[in-house]
Amino acid sequence: MEYELRESPPTVSRFLELRAAAGMSERSREGVERGLPNSVYAVSVVDDAGETVGMARIVGDGGAVFHICDMVVHPDHQGQGLGSRMMDALMDWIGENAPSQAYVNLLADVDGFYEQWGFERSAPASKGMYYRVSEA
Repeated sequence: MEYELRESPPTVSRFLELRAAAGMSERSREGVERGLPNSVYAVSVVDDAGETVGMARIVGDGGAVFHICDMVVHPDHQGQGLGSRMMDALMDWIGENAPSQAYVNLLADVDGFYEQWGFERSAPASKGMYYRVSEA
């Protein structure tokens, strides 16, 4: 199978489908509809049948802070190096566009993957924290 890396986010529906297929936490359609167009940079991987099978994006303020998120490869297409291709594209973009001293972070869910791009654990110097808005 052949894959094409595209510099664009997936559709809202496919974004939600990919997260669900990979067992990632749910996002509301409204939130995704608002958020995807505000990506600083996004990539998708499309298979030779034209189906989007991977995605990753960068969000942030475009200058001082960048957050890599929504990195997912559909389970049927894992093991093909697609995650590495997407990370290469994201880090190439960071290298070309982020100013000196910019802060780039991510929440890693795969041990030993992101270190190859220079990422380091922040603990014990800092701790990752989160807050999720609940339904009203």
